[in-house]
Amino acid sequence: MSLPDWQQIDTVLLDMDGTLLDLHFDTYFWLTHMPRAYAAHHGLSEEAALAELNKSFSGLKGTLNWYCLDHWSELTGLAIAELKRDVQHKIGFRPHVKDFLQLLRDKGKRSVIVTNAHRDSVELKMARTGLDQLVDRVISSHDYQEPKESQAFWDHLLREEPFDKHRTLLVDDSEAVLQSAATWGIRWLLTIYHPDSQQPPRSDSNFPGIHHFNELDL
Repeated sequence: MSLPDWQQIDTVLLDMDGTLLDLHFDTYFWLTHMPRAYAAHHGLSEEAALAELNKSFSGLKGTLNWYCLDHWSELTGLAIAELKRDVQHKIGFRPHVKDFLQLLRDKGKRSVIVTNAHRDSVELKMARTGLDQLVDRVISSHDYQEPKESQAFWDHLLREEPFDKHRTLLVDDSEAVLQSAATWGIRWLLTIYHPDSQQPPRSDSNFPGIHHFNELDL
């Protein structure tokens, strides 16, 4: 599988966190800010809080509850959506994203964000960045009650957002999501090697990838 042939692509499906937006916000929130708040709320050390939370992290990955702020609020006793607002200044675009989205629009490609993020998180990030104004549509997996890792997500998406899977590109930083899309039949798939600006780039993937969107020539 190679980099996209733009003559054969009409629709571009785009992940949000780690693809269009810097994953650093999410990494910092889930591994630093939220555990600190949990420790303070429950009278634990930060180390004990993170260890306790990690037990929940490990069992939920890849499920809808993994991405559900309501679930995490119930589990932790914290108002997770409100807590995210405390560090919203860390929300930001990855490099060259705005130029890429404008280029898609100029070339007549339909751009649709497909994210596992909870709607409360989506709304916070759109208010902070105006990202929703740069694409044609924003879809959360919570709208369908199925994560992108599930084949049912793509079935729902096709019913609501008709597209030709053979003329569609998905860009996502998650290997599990890309594999799900490949199994379902999306032809063009691309990963992101550097989703978090504060972490080293990844080098391993089963899919072709880019570090930044300026590597793509439309």
